Amino acid sequence: MPVYIASINSGSNANCYYVGNDTEAILVDAGLGVRETEKRMAALGLDLKKVKAIFVSHEHSDHITGVPGLSKKYQLPVYITAETRRHSNIPLADELVYDFKHGKTITIGSLSIHPFRKKHDGADPHSFMVSGGGVNVGIITDIGYACKQVIKYFGQCHAVFLESNYCEDMLRNGGYPYHLQQRISGDEGHLSNAQALELFLHYRSPGLRLLILSHLSQNNNKPELVKQIFSPHAGEVQVVVASRYAASAVYTLEETAVSSPVRISGKNKKIKDERQLSLFP
Repeated sequence: MPVYIASINSGSNANCYYVGNDTEAILVDAGLGVRETEKRMAALGLDLKKVKAIFVSHEHSDHITGVPGLSKKYQLPVYITAETRRHSNIPLADELVYDFKHGKTITIGSLSIHPFRKKHDGADPHSFMVSGGGVNVGIITDIGYACKQVIKYFGQCHAVFLESNYCEDMLRNGGYPYHLQQRISGDEGHLSNAQALELFLHYRSPGLRLLILSHLSQNNNKPELVKQIFSPHAGEVQVVVASRYAASAVYTLEETAVSSPVRISGKNKKIKDERQLSLFP
């Protein structure tokens, strides 16, 4: 069964990532409002009624703004750790709240979600790897550095949303005060372009075929710079830069192939593409 993934939005203004198949899907974070999330998913041909749960990575507002509204309107379970919930201060119906633990797999239909701790300035921050149909998809953003857990799961991914937040020179020479520069570049801050590239060069899986560079800073990075840095090293990996202003294309992944961007119809008909790349050469 193919897996469909998309960035609904990615950046310090809002983050929301979709991973699903023909029968069920999850959202990782929901930083956009309900109407905007609905609008963007509808434009992509993604059915919100197929979403079976929201997974919350941490309590920062750009990751949780839309969680209460989406959960209430669609009666969606919210997977959030107790500490993250306590610090988020968002209204959630208790019967729709589910705790999760580092390293404990959660099953949603035929999708398996593997949460793992990361280094970030949240109460109990986690990233995720979602598995289904023989494909592993990582959602690895908001990390200060690539710790052992990040390296472990990144090395298993066939597709990954990976943070490439800031250019070190732009941050150093920009208008941010020193304390904010230190927060961003510290071990509980964000991943720089150089750090993301190092992770990609040294720890990627031989099966990695799609890299979606995510959570770019508005003031300390540029999409064209990120693409320029990664493209010479891409090889067989398709490199995409996620936008802070719009949803990405929908990407279709299978155990034997990852296709170029496709639009999925309301009936989820698979669109063939002759430029398919083998996940397992």
